[in-house]
Amino acid sequence: MLAQLTILAPGLLGASVARAAGARSLAGRIVLWARRPETRQELAAQPWCDEVADDPEGAVLGATLVVIATPVDQIVALTKRIEPFLSRGTIVTDVGSVKGEVARHCADVLGKRAHFVGAHPMAGSEKSGWAHGDENLFVKRTCFVTPLPTTDARATETVVQFWRDLGAEPAVVDPDRHDEIVAHISHLPQVIASTLCAFLATKDPAWSGYAGGGLRDTTRIAGSDPALWRTILEQNRDEILRALNAYENEFHAFRSALSNRDYADVTARLERGRDYRASFRPAP
Repeated sequence: MLAQLTILAPGLLGASVARAAGARSLAGRIVLWARRPETRQELAAQPWCDEVADDPEGAVLGATLVVIATPVDQIVALTKRIEPFLSRGTIVTDVGSVKGEVARHCADVLGKRAHFVGAHPMAGSEKSGWAHGDENLFVKRTCFVTPLPTTDARATETVVQFWRDLGAEPAVVDPDRHDEIVAHISHLPQVIASTLCAFLATKDPAWSGYAGGGLRDTTRIAGSDPALWRTILEQNRDEILRALNAYENEFHAFRSALSNRDYADVTARLERGRDYRASFRPAP
């Protein structure tokens, strides 16, 4: 059991961490901090929260593990803010979907007094906000843990075990490798879903009323928060551009096959897509 778990800026993921940790008795105390006073007041009334601090500095005092749940572009700044108030040996992690530069900057900020071990649970929804938190959100979901080569091994194992205790299935990978992976399996699908809906929005508005299950399933994530995704696209721009370039090559090859009536090639590409889809693990 962690003596104190502190979660900073809990939205959907941060609140889910708190709920899951509370339900599984993983921490002696769960302390939260949110930027807005009205949010802090609402969180203080939740049974899975032991204390709500007025500022992040106060929230991390005495913490064994700190989870930063802000948007990606705010993680480094918040780490700098809390660093002087961390106990020696405190472990700081996050839930952000971009890791490379964040991991290096945060490790530099903390130096040898504390440890930064990045994490990214592959869980969530198009909904946002702490009120949508779910104590079972991470069950049987992959959670990337992304230590640097210089990261303390014991700190890494603590973060791996923490996510395992939350029900997740940790995968330890290099931060830059993580960014390449998620650019393809998470960020690219978001771009495709959003741009498909943006394209269809230029057509007859009545068409949206005819949408069946295929379009609804394909574009569910287009309902995600645009501001959140702008930040992710900015932070992982280079890897996403590489993924888009490779996808465009595949798309153009499909278009060429269809244009040239090469239906054998069209079929082969459809079959390859079907087989890849069939290789997914069953959904939790």
